[in-house]
Amino acid sequence: MGLISSNAYSQAQFEALAYPYEMKVAKLSDNKSMAYADLGEGEPILFIHGLASYAPAWKYNIKDLSKSYRCIVVDLIGYGKSSKGKYTADMSFHAEHLFELMEKLNISTYHVAGHSMGGQIALKMAIEQPEKVKSLMLMAPAGIETFTDQERTIFKNSTTVENIANVSDEQYRINLSLNFYEMDEKAEFMYEDRMKIKSDEQFMEYSYVVAEGVIGMLNEPVFDQLGKIIQPTLICYGKEDRLIPNTYLHKNLNTELIGEIAAKKIPDSQLEMISKAGHFVHFDQAEQVNQIMKKFLENN
Repeated sequence: MGLISSNAYSQAQFEALAYPYEMKVAKLSDNKSMAYADLGEGEPILFIHGLASYAPAWKYNIKDLSKSYRCIVVDLIGYGKSSKGKYTADMSFHAEHLFELMEKLNISTYHVAGHSMGGQIALKMAIEQPEKVKSLMLMAPAGIETFTDQERTIFKNSTTVENIANVSDEQYRINLSLNFYEMDEKAEFMYEDRMKIKSDEQFMEYSYVVAEGVIGMLNEPVFDQLGKIIQPTLICYGKEDRLIPNTYLHKNLNTELIGEIAAKKIPDSQLEMISKAGHFVHFDQAEQVNQIMKKFLENN
């Protein structure tokens, strides 16, 4: 499960971040805590953010969907306002604690929305405990693009805690901008929040969990299990996604091909390719994606 450091709760800069919704804290096993927002009423939806992201990344979706649904939006363990530590934060780790959170909230069945790494976590949850997951809404999900042993080694060697923690401010802005069709003032808060948390004494543990997330996605592939997905599944990719597929390793692939592979492998699925949207498809085109999600939920 990993060890939590002795100063895991002294994360002043993380705690000071301004969120668009009130975050509560659930005490979980092994002295861990998970921050979450619980908004709206109706059918429950669990929202899982992606790698190196956090709960506010869903804010334009929650604002609309919480009018009709009960939205549980989390900071995964190791991220945002949740507890920090040198956790072996793979997909199983995150799925286990998300199941635990929902049990704490006495929510037995729910829809799951996941972005990028959060999409791979959502897929793992649906495979492991299908009786709990009613449907999946996958935004640019990881886990569909596959990698050879050599490619995985390249990823692992380049993804170190030091590389994540020590990236320059200028390079971080460049890296962040690659997530969007166009990085404008709407997304600026993500850069500003990074500038705040990098001075926190828990920042290295946050960076450790991010590195573990990359390794976890590679070590726990779900591709060969996609045929086991019994839940209705919505798959959304932005047509201008610059992160999936990996342009360095897979020059012959494109995002639409990845989406078509996902739709073919997952039995009861529908694919939506969204124009003028990048990797943060649900953020770039929130209004359009919200309408697609609501229609999908109404039908399922």
